[in-house]
Amino acid sequence: QVQLVESGGGLVQPGGSLRLSCAASGFSFGTYAMSWYRQAPGKERESVARIDPTGGRTNYADSVKGRFSISRDNAKSTVYLQLNSLKPEDTAVHYCSGSIRYFGNDYWGQGTQVTVSS
Repeated sequence: QVQLVESGGGLVQPGGSLRLSCAASGFSFGTYAMSWYRQAPGKERESVARIDPTGGRTNYADSVKGRFSISRDNAKSTVYLQLNSLKPEDTAVHYCSGSIRYFGNDYWGQGTQVTVSS
C-alpha cells in the first residue's frame, strides 16, 4: 500500500521558516522523482519544486526560487522542503507527490497546512 505522509506545516510569521517532510512507503522510493505542490483557497494546485531520484536535478517555481529548497534522503524514504523567507502568499496546503516520471504525479499525500500570518 502506497503512503505519502506530510508533516511540518504550521503557523509562522512573515519572514519565518518551516521544514516540511514527506515520508514514503509502499513503493521503490529511490527510483521515483518526488515533488511538492501547493493549493491556496480558491486557487488551482501548483507545482512548487521537484527532485529527481538521485537528488542531482531539481526544479522550482519562479515564485519560490531562492527561498525554498527541496532535498531527499533515500535511506529514510523521505523528501523535504525547506521554506525560508515566508510570505503571506505562501499560505496554502502543501502536498507531496511521487512519480516514476520526472514531471509526473502517480501518488499524492494528504497535505499539510502552511499559514503565514502576523
